[in-house]
Amino acid sequence: MIEIENVSKRYGSVRALENVSLRMEGSGIMGLLGQNGAGKTTLINILTGYLAPTSGRALLGGHDPLMEPGEAKRHLGYLPEQPPLYDEMTVREYLRFVAALKGVAARAIPAHVDEVMELTGLTSMQSRLLGHLSKGFRQRAGMAQALCGDPDVLVLDEPTVGLDPRQITEIRALINTLGKSHTILFSSHILSEVQQLCDHVVILDHGQVKLDAALAQLSAPEDITVLLTVDAPEAAILSRLRQLEGVRRATVQPAAQSGCTSVLLQFHRESEPERRLFALLSGLNIPILHLSRVGDSLEQVFLNVISQ
Repeated sequence: MIEIENVSKRYGSVRALENVSLRMEGSGIMGLLGQNGAGKTTLINILTGYLAPTSGRALLGGHDPLMEPGEAKRHLGYLPEQPPLYDEMTVREYLRFVAALKGVAARAIPAHVDEVMELTGLTSMQSRLLGHLSKGFRQRAGMAQALCGDPDVLVLDEPTVGLDPRQITEIRALINTLGKSHTILFSSHILSEVQQLCDHVVILDHGQVKLDAALAQLSAPEDITVLLTVDAPEAAILSRLRQLEGVRRATVQPAAQSGCTSVLLQFHRESEPERRLFALLSGLNIPILHLSRVGDSLEQVFLNVISQ
């Protein structure tokens, strides 16, 4: 389980993250999207215990990686963009070393390493030096070290960067398989990759969460999805939106400004959402700050969200 509660991070006067909250439990893959400088790397560094937040906290399996690093990191497998490999070791030597570091019992290490290599397709490479592996197999070795110790949470930072098309396909297939049994936070700038692999998507922009939603909610063919931001507190508007004719679902999103409310609304396709929303909100004398259709592709969603 991943919990991020009201996390902010500042470097002097520079705001890297502002009041970020996320939660994910059970198996599945959450995509973390954002432009360069949006705060993705800072958020991952806080979650993995490399950085301390200015305020708020991050939890792995209910444990704070700063206050309880041993307990928290038993739940964590981390694949950074550049895998931490020792080129002078063979694949098997390296994974035995990592398994020992992660507290796997000495007598269980050989079988554990065999299992991890089988899962990641490295068995045939176990006697090769890491320094002699192709980029694709190096990435598999990085994934294997993340799986050592049987963590239930995996954090994958740009795992397909620099791979050729065949290698990308293989790594995506592996991630898809792992997502059936692990909680995965998957950071990528490739929108089509996130749409293909992920169950849920979070979009960061300028250090703030702009969207936190299930992908199925964004692309249901029988629905129209709109993103609405109004100048009113949640308590004043949410129940009225949920009662609006044609609304199938209303999911509150992080709002950029205090006192405002952002909601992702799913309407039946024939329900004319803009007309109904304008009628409701004008009758309530509530100003609309943003209203846009989300669109069917993740690219359209991303562009709409960051344009706010």
